[in-house]
Amino acid sequence: MSQGKRIVLASRPHGEPTPANFRLEDYAPPTPGAGEVLLRTIWLSLDPYMRGRMNDGPSYAAPVPVGGVMEGGTVSEVIASNNPGFAKGDIVLSRAGWQTHALSDGKGLAKIDPKIAPISTAVGVLGMPGMTAYTGLLEIGKPQAGETVVVAGASGAVGSAVGQIAKIKGARAVGIAGGKDKCDYVTKELGFDACLDHRDPDLAAKLKEACPKGIDVYFENVGGAVFEAVYPQLNAFARVPVCGLIAHYNDREARAPKWASSIMFAILTKRLTFRGFIVSDFAAMHGDFLRDMSQWVREGKVKYKEFVTEGLDSAPEAFMGLLKGANFGKQLVRVGPDKA
Repeated sequence: MSQGKRIVLASRPHGEPTPANFRLEDYAPPTPGAGEVLLRTIWLSLDPYMRGRMNDGPSYAAPVPVGGVMEGGTVSEVIASNNPGFAKGDIVLSRAGWQTHALSDGKGLAKIDPKIAPISTAVGVLGMPGMTAYTGLLEIGKPQAGETVVVAGASGAVGSAVGQIAKIKGARAVGIAGGKDKCDYVTKELGFDACLDHRDPDLAAKLKEACPKGIDVYFENVGGAVFEAVYPQLNAFARVPVCGLIAHYNDREARAPKWASSIMFAILTKRLTFRGFIVSDFAAMHGDFLRDMSQWVREGKVKYKEFVTEGLDSAPEAFMGLLKGANFGKQLVRVGPDKA
């Protein structure tokens, strides 16, 4: 078998990650034992949450140890199997991480049917990002027909799905994205009612103009200046699902913003609902998600865009770019061909 490659956490970043925080290693792919399968990675998903796993601090999941393989969802091919539940050639959703090969005892693996959709969608619109959008918006945001839903990162894997689902539910969708090309895609291709550039110094004023009736649902995955522009426009009883804060992932220390008291006053007087969530909180909804989202994709009601870099060694630069908004759509790394 050819030599395997993996990317490990070489050191913990202080602020923005740098290439020095990652190390590419060669290794001999392992041989599966009793009940095990050997996986070959085809697609690696890069997602903002990975930045938190690089830190050694309290969170909802254990950090990646220094010297450990970087965490990540993958689409993989079974290339050897001693497990009766999986055959050689099966395509599976796995958590193999940033490496070309991995062993699994079969737990947590899910078979992917290539006939339903391109297999890359299993870590995109039909995977964790899509389910994050679906569950957070519908279970926490609960958009009603005629309401206004605002989402930042609107051209990304989660944000693009949020806005399109909001439209399906009869709401008005306003996106915030980085630059004219992304905003044009959000409105002209995805069907959002409006999209604003988060770099615009007049963002707050233009957001108010784009949301003349205020904001009923804000799907939060950015934080920072975008949230500062949004929160004064929140209507009474507005709902704010919080799934990410990418603007703060590289902060060197946590600190309460100077306007925290203003937010708390708004929460009280407007009776706002803020709820943080992790997609696994809604694991019981996975069947509903797959049924609805796969149908919406087939019908063209939900469109998606993939941003692909080639080769495992491209992952660190692609990930650092993701944290700065360099990607346009779902960030993927093609680690290997669809079939060995």
